This record gives sequence, C-alpha cells and structure tokens, in this order.
Amino acid sequence: MFKSNKIHLNPNAYFCRNRRRQLDIAQHIAKLVKTGTGFWEHFRGSKYGKALRNKYILTAVIFIAWLLLFDQNNLSERRKSSREYNQLLEEKAYYLKKIDEDRKRINELKTNNDNLEKFAREQYLMKKDNEDIFVIVDE
Repeated sequence: MFKSNKIHLNPNAYFCRNRRRQLDIAQHIAKLVKTGTGFWEHFRGSKYGKALRNKYILTAVIFIAWLLLFDQNNLSERRKSSREYNQLLEEKAYYLKKIDEDRKRINELKTNNDNLEKFAREQYLMKKDNEDIFVIVDE
C-alpha cells in the first residue's frame, strides 16, 4: 500500500565495502599480539627481567611501589604536607615580623611620654578636661 522512503541496505554491503580495511585491522591486531608476546619474552631475557625474577628484588620493588602509591604517607600526602609546612613557615615569618614591630612600638610608648599621650589620643580618643574631640570620618 504505502511505500516507505527509507533506504534498505544490505547489512553485508558495509562489510563488503570495508572488507579490505577490516582485514588490515585484523592483521594489525595479530601483529600486536605476536609482538606483545615477543616483548614479554624479550623482557624476561633482559637484565631487568632477570633481576625481577629474584624474589628479594621483586619484594623490594613491590614494597617501594606500595609506599609510594598506597601507604598513609604516600607521595601526594607528602607533597600536601610539604606545602602546608612551607605555608606555616611563611606565616611564622610574618608573625615574627609583627611581634618585632609591636615590641618596638611598646618600647617607644614606655620610654617617651609624648608618644604615649599621642597614642592614647589617637587610638582611644582620650582628652584633657578642658578639651573637646571632633572625629572626622572620611567616606
């Protein structure tokens, strides 16, 4: 009755068109599998492969990998701790500088009464009995 406008393709048509490409891919995979096994055979015969067959060296390598990757004090935790330590050192230097400035300021206030009076007037708005204070605020 009704004709559909859909194009019906043979599912084998795609395979036929790309048959050469699929064969190339299959050959490439087979080559990778062959070279993969050859790689392991080559690795086992090398000095590193022979060294890893030694149970003590293999245990040491696994232990070091465990420490570097999975342990409580792994590399990322050590890096984070190092950053935090450096930040704390910077804060320490800042606060030591502030303490030194405050010590100098206290020494000035204790030794010179004029500085003490100036500090009291500016910071605490103190005044003498016969004076009036006007505070001017910049907006």
